[in-house]
Amino acid sequence: MRLKRFGALALAALGIVGVTSVVVQSGVALAHGSMTYPASRTYACYEDGRAGSGGGDLNPTNPACVAAVQIGGKQPLWDWYGNLISLAGGKHREIIADGDLCGPTTKYDAYNLARADWPVTTLQAGARINFKYNAWAPHPGTWDQYVTKDGFDVTQPLKWSDLEPAPFDSITNPVAVGGEYSWNGTLPNKSGRHIIYSIWQRNDSPEAFYSCSDVVFSGGNSGGDTQAPTAPGTPTATATANSVSLSWSAASDNTGVSGYQVYREAGATDVAVATTSGTTATVTGLTADTAYQFYVVARDAAGNTSPPSTAVSVRTGTGGGTTPGACAVTYNVPSSWSGGFTANVSVKNTGTSAVNAWQLVWDVPAGQGIGQAWSAEVAVAAGKATAKGATWNQNIQPGQTVSFGFNGTSQGTPANPSSFALNGASCAAA
Repeated sequence: MRLKRFGALALAALGIVGVTSVVVQSGVALAHGSMTYPASRTYACYEDGRAGSGGGDLNPTNPACVAAVQIGGKQPLWDWYGNLISLAGGKHREIIADGDLCGPTTKYDAYNLARADWPVTTLQAGARINFKYNAWAPHPGTWDQYVTKDGFDVTQPLKWSDLEPAPFDSITNPVAVGGEYSWNGTLPNKSGRHIIYSIWQRNDSPEAFYSCSDVVFSGGNSGGDTQAPTAPGTPTATATANSVSLSWSAASDNTGVSGYQVYREAGATDVAVATTSGTTATVTGLTADTAYQFYVVARDAAGNTSPPSTAVSVRTGTGGGTTPGACAVTYNVPSSWSGGFTANVSVKNTGTSAVNAWQLVWDVPAGQGIGQAWSAEVAVAAGKATAKGATWNQNIQPGQTVSFGFNGTSQGTPANPSSFALNGASCAAA
């Protein structure tokens, strides 16, 4: 089952029903980006094509890049930053088949070629480096960097089982400067030929980006540190209606623990919901009055991962008795028609301090979808809409009101949402 048949296959895998749900995403501007250091395959072949053209065309000379162009043409190189799935929603392992990790859609399929002659970046094992990722269209999210296991064979199709189970590096919302994200990270203790696999999952949209960077680690001794950390302590949990705060006792390791990954149990495929270098994390965007189970895995700089901690069970609050935050929301529908409507939303800061980088969340009523939005970005995932301010209205001063609107689809008379939360605090309905 390959994602290249995305039209029907991936929608079913994501639990999306009907065309209306797809239209929901049209209010979100697509982001774009790819790893530039260490260079992804598409970026490395783009630069190889520029060097080989002697002009405005792209004429790669690297054998693997030449083979990729023969199969898929040059457009994937011009669009080297667009290797994405719009509706991924964090379900990467569920919707991307083994062998398709480097190019999960038809356009980039040629970059899955199992060859030993892709352009490579030489890295010092265990060193601190500055990762660089193009920010063609910046958006918030989390970047997870995985590395292939010892003994990986680049001449065989890349499978999920070829990757170490936990990322060796993770970063949430790095700063984009001059059209590029950059952050410092520690490389794993590997030796020889490997692939660094990067996943950028936006947190304001289900859209995700994928990069395969071919690397050679020098100076490493993959057999030097094979001792995994001990399991972290059983987490303790404190819940609100839509979030859970977790804390746990630290794991121990012979060379030191470099970070922790928090997982939510979800049947056959558990979901990574947080990454941290400390021993606390907060999981947001949860459903009220719902039971959840979470556990924690530790990792060290060599990429060794611990056994999972004992899982903690917790139930989110009902939300019915919560005290409204310092905000008030007015939601009205000035016009509607058969199958659609226009909504105007005003958000007032009724508190005494500014609300910065505001995000308003509400449950989308059944049968509704959200399309074009103005004065805010609006995205929908798992039945929840999230609106966030534009660059010119992203902060709300005390007593100030910001307004935005959108066009929606509706089966019958459009119903108003029942509740709103501003940056996690419930709002009074004005």
